[in-house]
Amino acid sequence: MYSIPRIITAIGFCCISIVCSAQFTRMNDDPDAAFKSAKELFQKEQYSLAYPVFKNLYTSDNSNSSIPVTIQSESKYYYVCCGLKINDAAIVPLAKNFIDLEHHAPHVEMAAFYLAEYYFRQKEFGNAISYYDKSGIENLSNSEIETMNFHKGYAHFALQQFNEARPLLDAVRQIPNNPDYIDANYYYGFIVFSEGKYKEALKAFNIANTAPDYQNIVPFYIAEIYYFQGEHEKALSYAEKAIKLGNQYYDLQLKQLAGHLYFDQKIYDRAEPYLEAWVSQADDVKREDLYELSYCYYAAGKWEKSINGFKQIGGKEDSLTQNSMYLLASAYLKTNQKASARNAFLFCESNNSNPTQKEISQFSYAKLSYELGYLDISLKEIKSFIDRYPGSNYLQEAKELEISILANTSNFKEAKILFESLPSQSEEVKKLYPGILYGRATELVNDQHLDQADEIYSKILKLPYNNNQVQLICFWKGEIAYRNGHLDEAISWFVNYLKNPQVNGEVNSRNGKYNLAYCLMKKENYGQALNYFLQVAGSQFNTSGTLEQDAYLRAADCYFMSKNYKQAQSMYQNVINMGGKSADYALYQEAIIAGAGNKVADKIAILKSLSTKFPGSSLIPDANMEIAGSYMADEKYDQAILALEPVLKDSNATAFWPQVYLKEGIAYFNLNKNDESLHYFTDLVAKYPDSQESDEAIDYIRNIFIAAQRPGDFINFMKQNGKPVSYTEEDSLTYHAAALRYEAKDFDNASIGLKDYLSKYSDGRYAVEANFFLAEILNNSKDTKAALPYYSAVADRAPNKYAERSALQAARTCYFDLKDYDKAESYFILLRKVASQQENKLEAMRGLLRCQYKLQHWKDAVTNARELLNEKGLATDDKMIAYLLLGKKEEADQHNDQALSYYKLVIQAGKSEYSAEAQYAVARILFEQGKYAESEKASFEVIRKYGSYDYWVTRSYLLLGDIYFKQNDLFNAEATYKSVSENATIEELKNEALQKWKMVTAEKEKNNKIDQQ
Repeated sequence: MYSIPRIITAIGFCCISIVCSAQFTRMNDDPDAAFKSAKELFQKEQYSLAYPVFKNLYTSDNSNSSIPVTIQSESKYYYVCCGLKINDAAIVPLAKNFIDLEHHAPHVEMAAFYLAEYYFRQKEFGNAISYYDKSGIENLSNSEIETMNFHKGYAHFALQQFNEARPLLDAVRQIPNNPDYIDANYYYGFIVFSEGKYKEALKAFNIANTAPDYQNIVPFYIAEIYYFQGEHEKALSYAEKAIKLGNQYYDLQLKQLAGHLYFDQKIYDRAEPYLEAWVSQADDVKREDLYELSYCYYAAGKWEKSINGFKQIGGKEDSLTQNSMYLLASAYLKTNQKASARNAFLFCESNNSNPTQKEISQFSYAKLSYELGYLDISLKEIKSFIDRYPGSNYLQEAKELEISILANTSNFKEAKILFESLPSQSEEVKKLYPGILYGRATELVNDQHLDQADEIYSKILKLPYNNNQVQLICFWKGEIAYRNGHLDEAISWFVNYLKNPQVNGEVNSRNGKYNLAYCLMKKENYGQALNYFLQVAGSQFNTSGTLEQDAYLRAADCYFMSKNYKQAQSMYQNVINMGGKSADYALYQEAIIAGAGNKVADKIAILKSLSTKFPGSSLIPDANMEIAGSYMADEKYDQAILALEPVLKDSNATAFWPQVYLKEGIAYFNLNKNDESLHYFTDLVAKYPDSQESDEAIDYIRNIFIAAQRPGDFINFMKQNGKPVSYTEEDSLTYHAAALRYEAKDFDNASIGLKDYLSKYSDGRYAVEANFFLAEILNNSKDTKAALPYYSAVADRAPNKYAERSALQAARTCYFDLKDYDKAESYFILLRKVASQQENKLEAMRGLLRCQYKLQHWKDAVTNARELLNEKGLATDDKMIAYLLLGKKEEADQHNDQALSYYKLVIQAGKSEYSAEAQYAVARILFEQGKYAESEKASFEVIRKYGSYDYWVTRSYLLLGDIYFKQNDLFNAEATYKSVSENATIEELKNEALQKWKMVTAEKEKNNKIDQQ
């Protein structure tokens, strides 16, 4: 079945060979006949047959050929023409050579024509035009002239040389029977259409539209012409008719036009499918097209689709952007996406194209900011709105909104400033003021600014509408008075609070009774203290609550101090049996009770057991000191020395060391071991010259030196240690004169006298007292910075009777007033060593922890934090910073789950800067874990609840932007970064927001196919 085609092919090949052979034979025998035959073939347009004949005639060897030169020359012409006709690229160089060198004008011009046609077919339109220009028309037939005009016109058209193309195409389109008539009308119509000559273009396009080849192209241009001529109904009808016919080359463009026309007529449901097809399928979509489609969705209530469109139109400061953002905000509100609506109103507000939309948007932005908890921004925006639009229809509502913000904000600091800046206040606003002040004062308490808080609490008590705060203030003023050591005042406030206790966080009757009981116990009113401790603790020891455990133990202490040892011992034993946190203390107290009952042996045995049962107890040095005291009372000095030595080796017992030196010196003195005794006494005086123990040691030292008949050595020793044997009368008189003024509360003259004393006797006998009294005078007059060097002088000579308070005041001044955390840290460390009062020891640990936090001494801080958490009577703010630091340590070690646990404990404890930082840390960790929804929620918590802490609020806004960016929500990311960059007051964060805003804008442009031009 495959043999027949092969046979036919073979036969065909043989026939061609025979014909060619016959031709070549004839050419040799009769060149003229061959030329005539080939020319006949050329005229019949059988160029492929004529081509080899002309080639042979042209290329025959002139020396041996019988072909006349004229035939050879003319054969060259036809050879070139045939080669161009059959698109032989190899002939092109010969053709160019022929045109350039031949002198026979008709042949040259015709060759140029054929070469131009060749280039036209090859779509080399520039070359084609060049050779058309050389061909002339004298030797062309009419049909060739028409062809040349069309082809040359098309070549100019293809090169977008419309001015040159127009007359050529116009000439051809005038000839209806020309084969290029339809094409010429189409291209001519296109040119005049682009020039805005719609009437002329319409005629040409209508002619082109009669041909099937153009019926899927021309309708678009015709519809466009009707549109541009203002005949919109006609344009719409024509466009829809073409769309229904189908197979339109410009189908998408026709749908765009139809959609636009329906949109202009406000027939949005008819416009929507056309615009939707255009926007979804077109490669390059204009902002206006997307706006119209989004508006159609909006009109149809297709909110999510309208949202997706409108939010792509931002980025410019024109009316289209402003309208889009305004409608976008409305669509977001329709779908209850208030956060996104707020951001859309922000963009609309920042655009000046439409003043009315700008006004409404600013008000709406402020209102939504308030509803969503962006209270700092809401306050700023609503105030700006009232200033900018005093005649607005929304003015009354704006003022009412401002009142609501003040009433509900957690930004008490800013709320207070705003309220106090108002020229006048309505009664409604005055009702809010006590609550605002109370919130601010409580923040100050948590931040350790007790004096400022106390002033505000006192102010609230004088205000109207303070019923909700009075009892709460009684509690806090009692707390502040207690911390400041004003026990009578504290008792009065706590008693008032408990008459009608109200609950607000840590303000509750349990804590009120506990605090009151402590105050009463410190005033040695053990009976009343016992009553309140038992109300907190209950009759049975409970290990579940730290506060209850401590109250139970303090109740036992009250029984002990009231000499009801039996009941006290029973309660102490309960604590020991239950394994409470303070079981070591209970055991220690049982030993003291045994001693009070003259059971010295039992006392010592119990005390010795403490180090075995509780090897980590902080009371071991106390126990050893008690053991030593008991042995010394029984004159068992050797045994006393054995008990004292471990204390001297314990670096945590430095507060006892002056006593240890004194007791060991006395013990050795009574054992008649004067050399050993003198060693301890002299060490005591040299190391602790200003301690009370040092003064007591002097008599012993004197007796030892005199007994050894070394009075001169005694005098030299005293001089070397700043304790001359004989103080001058002037020293004593100068000091006592000033001291009398101090005791008489004549502080001005006392100050002069004390300074005079110190100028004369800087190391005098009363230098410690003089420095301390001067410091107290200055501190009481609120000049804490001036008091600092005098407190420092006393603290630096610790231990002494004033060192504890001096170290405390020096630490407070360095921390709060000077922000010198290094110095504050050193004084808190000293205070912790010398403190004899539990509240001062606790404050030392508190202050030390805060300094370590500020100085980022994390390792030391973590140790201190854990120790502080084990203390009794811990305040909320202490727990906050301790848990915060433990969380930071765990996070630094990449233990994020443990870190989150600690941070959540900070947040649960209350509201302060520490809980603001902890809440932000939770949000940041969740973000790093990819839990974006949870991170967003946590970030909002910072913004809504911690408005007074600008740094953490701003950080949280930035984190929100990061979350949106990670979720590819570029619209809300851009809005968030923009808002921070424009509103942040912290330069560092402002610059960070600006950089992120630029980043998200660039990303948005990269991913958006909408043409923003």
